[in-house]
Amino acid sequence: MNYHLVILKKPYLDLILAGRKTVESRFYQTRHKWLSQVGAGDKLFLKASSGPVMATATVAVVKYFDNLAARQIAELQKQYNQHIAGDEQYWRDKANSRFGILCWLKDVKPITPRFIRKADWRAWVVLSERENFGLVDNKL
Repeated sequence: MNYHLVILKKPYLDLILAGRKTVESRFYQTRHKWLSQVGAGDKLFLKASSGPVMATATVAVVKYFDNLAARQIAELQKQYNQHIAGDEQYWRDKANSRFGILCWLKDVKPITPRFIRKADWRAWVVLSERENFGLVDNKL
């Protein structure tokens, strides 16, 4: 099991907390190493962009995608958007992505908001013993 810090724009985090967004999606034009490090049972710390960590969740199911084309992105939108809750601009921005991941969320729990010191632009961080922002008390 891995632990992850997931940065979300506020509207998407609010939808997760309200139970209206049950799948977290990430699509990229280049392959990111962390994509292959997400698995069922992993724990997520959900952080508002420029804000605090607001909730935890567990990954129930993961689907990975390689060598995507625009038509496949459109199909993913049709098939899963009721769970992803992406607006039209989100899908336009992702249309040229080649790699992606869908994570079904379970056990979403709000926590007392917790500010952490994170100064880079990564929107997803696989936590480690060295880099865990004080979020994981036990050894990883």
